[in-house]
Amino acid sequence: MQQDLVSIVIPFKDTARYLPECLDSILAQTYPHWEVLAVDDGSTDNSAQVLDSYAKGDSRIRWFPNRGQGVIQALQTGYAQNRGPLVSRMDSDDFMGPRRLGTMVDSLKEHGPGHLAVGQVRYFAQQGVGPGYRRYEKWLNRLTASGENFSEIYKECVIPSPCWMAHRSDFEACGGFANNVYPEDYDLCFRFYKGGLKVIPCQEVLHHWRDHGARATRTHIHYAENSFLDLKLHYFTQLDHKRERPLVVWGAGSKGKAIAQYFLERQLAFFWVCDNQKKIGQKIYGKELLHYGALETVENPQIIVAVANGSAQKQIRAHLKKLAPAPLSDHFFFC
Repeated sequence: MQQDLVSIVIPFKDTARYLPECLDSILAQTYPHWEVLAVDDGSTDNSAQVLDSYAKGDSRIRWFPNRGQGVIQALQTGYAQNRGPLVSRMDSDDFMGPRRLGTMVDSLKEHGPGHLAVGQVRYFAQQGVGPGYRRYEKWLNRLTASGENFSEIYKECVIPSPCWMAHRSDFEACGGFANNVYPEDYDLCFRFYKGGLKVIPCQEVLHHWRDHGARATRTHIHYAENSFLDLKLHYFTQLDHKRERPLVVWGAGSKGKAIAQYFLERQLAFFWVCDNQKKIGQKIYGKELLHYGALETVENPQIIVAVANGSAQKQIRAHLKKLAPAPLSDHFFFC
C-alpha cells in the first residue's frame, strides 16, 4: 500500500490566481506516489497555461479539457484517465496540508477496503470567515474526530468534498463520479453512506478550504437550498424510511413546509407537529398541525426534525431521548 498511486481529480475554472498554491501543496506532500488529473471546465483566464507549466515541470501532473460542461462532467473526464488504486478529489482554489495524502494512505492501509479516509478542515478567506462557515467547520470536524460523520448525514454534507480518499474498488462500487446529480458532493456522500463505507476517524487538519465570493457553492443554482433538501428527501425515502412505522415531521417553518409538501405530493402519511402556539391547530396544505405532545400517543415513530434554531434543537433532542433515541433509525435532523 505504501507505494500505491493516489489519483487526485481536480476540476478547475478561472482559478489561475489560486492554482499555484494548490499545486505547490501537492508537490510538497510527504507521500510522493500521486497523479494529478486536472480538468479545465472552460476557463477564460490563464488557468490552462498555469496547469501546462506545472505539467511540463512534473510528469505526475496532467490536465485535459472537459469533454462536456460543468463540474460533474469535469470529474468524469478526469477520472477516465486514472491509473491509481486509490482515489481522491481536490478543489483548485484550496491547498493541502503536507501530510494529507500520507495520512489518508496510512489510514486506508490500516483499515482496508470498505473504509473512507477523511481529514479535518480549516476555512480561510481574505476578508475573514463568517460565523456560518465556522459553525460548519466545527460541526464537521467534531464528527470527523470520532468517525461518526454519517450519524448526521441529513443535516449537512458530512464528507468534505475536497478531503476524502477511497479505494478505487469501493469508489466505483458506490457509483464513482457517474451520477449526474447536483449537488454532486452531497450526492456522493449519500452514496458512500448507502454503500456501507465506514469513516476512519481523524484528529488532524489536512485540508485548507478557501472561501471566496466566486465559489460555485455560493453562486450556482445547483447548490441552492432546495436542491439540498430534495436530495435529502430522495435518499431518506430510499434508505431510511420504514413504511411500517409512523412518520412525523417536527417543525412548520419554511423547511418543515417543504418537507410536508414533498410527502403530501407522494401520498406518504405523516403526523405534523410543532411547538408554535400560533400554528397549532391550523391546517397548512390541508394538513392539521398538532402540538408535539401528541407524539406521546404515536407508537415507534420515525421523526424528521426541521427546526433550525439551536436552543430549540437542544430541547427537541432532550425530548427525543425518550421517544425516538436512535439517530438514523428513530430521528433525523434535517437542519
